[in-house]
Amino acid sequence: MKIATYNLNGINGRLALLLRWLALAEPDVVCLQEFKASDERFPERAILDLGYEAIWLGQKSWHGVAILSRVGEIHDTRRGLPREPEDVQSRYIEAAVDGVLIVGLYLPNGNPRPGAKFDYKLRWSDWLHDHLSTVVALDPPVVVAGPFNVMPTISTSMYLIAGATMRCLPPEVREAYARLLELGWTDAFRDLHPDERIYTFGKYWRNSFEHNAGLRIDHDLLNDEAVTRLISAEVDRRTRGWGQDQRPCAGYHQIA
Repeated sequence: MKIATYNLNGINGRLALLLRWLALAEPDVVCLQEFKASDERFPERAILDLGYEAIWLGQKSWHGVAILSRVGEIHDTRRGLPREPEDVQSRYIEAAVDGVLIVGLYLPNGNPRPGAKFDYKLRWSDWLHDHLSTVVALDPPVVVAGPFNVMPTISTSMYLIAGATMRCLPPEVREAYARLLELGWTDAFRDLHPDERIYTFGKYWRNSFEHNAGLRIDHDLLNDEAVTRLISAEVDRRTRGWGQDQRPCAGYHQIA
């Protein structure tokens, strides 16, 4: 099963790009984030025409998460985290697909720091930790995919020099991510590529993308059963040349 995560930054403005990539890459399951549309404006018909079922949790102009599948029915299991307030932001969706529990998320970026948005990021991280602690030991494979908006380790890049990573590098943010790994989750990319420079986000600034300078802020976490089936983990950079998108495109991995 090829599972991908893709931050769209607006689905209706980038629908042609998304459909082109789906046809080319042929992922089996896709977690979409930040599609920035209300439920009724999600382009279900266009996605169905490519052979994908979809479930989604929309929000007008902001956030939005979805799961697509071309390998079986999507069994919706959760929308939103258990401790979130009623005025929930659309950041978490969960479903069973072909025997795998798929979690798609979009963790708050927390900008600016300090401030209310950064405080919300830390609260949301706590809610996520509490919930993921209840599913990490499940017998079926579990995959958690999306932008965590955290750089797990400090590395040298143009963004560090420019001071543009403040929301992704604070110790509180990296500690929250480390606490997830302590629950038993495995970072799929680092499991297979422990030392390789891998970025999932880059800006059109000083030829950063061309120099492979950026941030690794999108992650794929696997429980023990999913790790035993892990075959590959890559970042698909092809769509970067298709339009003005700051993300190289999808991070994806394959499990048997």
